[in-house]
Amino acid sequence: MIRLELTEQDLVEVDKVVREVASRFSSVEDPEFHRASQLHAHELPRRLRQALVDFRMSEPTGVFVVSGLPVHDGGLGPTPTDWRAARDSAKTLRHDIAFFLISCLLGEPIGWATQQDGRIMHDVFPMAGHKHDQIGWGSEELLVWHTEDAFHPLRTDYLALMCLRNPDGVETTAADIADVVIDDETRAALSQERYLILPDDSHRPENAGAGDAGVDPRVVELRRRSLERVDNALRSPEPVAVLFGSPDDPYLRLDPHYMKDVQGEEEQRALDTIGAAVDKAMGGVVLEPGDIVFIDNYRVVHGRKPFQARFDGTDRWLRRLNVTRDLRKSRHARLTAESRVIY
Repeated sequence: MIRLELTEQDLVEVDKVVREVASRFSSVEDPEFHRASQLHAHELPRRLRQALVDFRMSEPTGVFVVSGLPVHDGGLGPTPTDWRAARDSAKTLRHDIAFFLISCLLGEPIGWATQQDGRIMHDVFPMAGHKHDQIGWGSEELLVWHTEDAFHPLRTDYLALMCLRNPDGVETTAADIADVVIDDETRAALSQERYLILPDDSHRPENAGAGDAGVDPRVVELRRRSLERVDNALRSPEPVAVLFGSPDDPYLRLDPHYMKDVQGEEEQRALDTIGAAVDKAMGGVVLEPGDIVFIDNYRVVHGRKPFQARFDGTDRWLRRLNVTRDLRKSRHARLTAESRVIY
């Protein structure tokens, strides 16, 4: 893991850019902001830009933490209890802008039509109705380590999390495939396209959010197709390889919770073997307010330790972005070339 601690001069430069952007935009969901974000990302401190470009280009590790952004707890307002509920987004606007612009140094933030009403930036906090679920809104159960959106061919290159509040020191768990030791026979088996991954709960229709009233008909149709693809993936998942890319330095695609009970015996044995090896390699990071962690979704599986939520406005609260290195590969699933929402 690499950690970059922002200096006082870095923070002055970041704040200057954020203030300018915040004077023009009131939401990071504004398409005009998305258009301007790459330009403003180039105005961030050179030291920060250099570190993240190196992380993207040379892949020295799968986890990168940026620390030191100021977050004043009293100004945030209470941790929400439901992502659907209205909240005062102005309270987190400057944090959101800083997070978004820094993430742009790795690529383009994207959203899913099947997650949180198609928003680009998501909230991660406990929800009472999901305490025991394998989903970002869970709390009391261990969130089993996984590749983000492992079932989907357009899954993100990087998962980015910014901590606004973490009073209980809840650990984000992570393991890099470079640290996972398995035998050659298992490695060869996992490199074959024989493994089934089901869509996770966050993409399923019951968690998709609002209806289609007043929505552009083109969006309605794309959303319908998207949910149809999720349904097809549930009923008839396409076999994929767990290990891919370079045979000597492979990438990883793995989500044990959504792969159980759908494999053949040989496939399950190979999955059990790598699962045990990942467990041995598992580490983690406790994010403090103002920390941003970038997780290489092609190299690292991640999860979360369980915790006891209070649902009183003081619980753990993260903001989340998915970042792609190649926006064009999803053009067939987006409304326009500039749209960042995948259907």
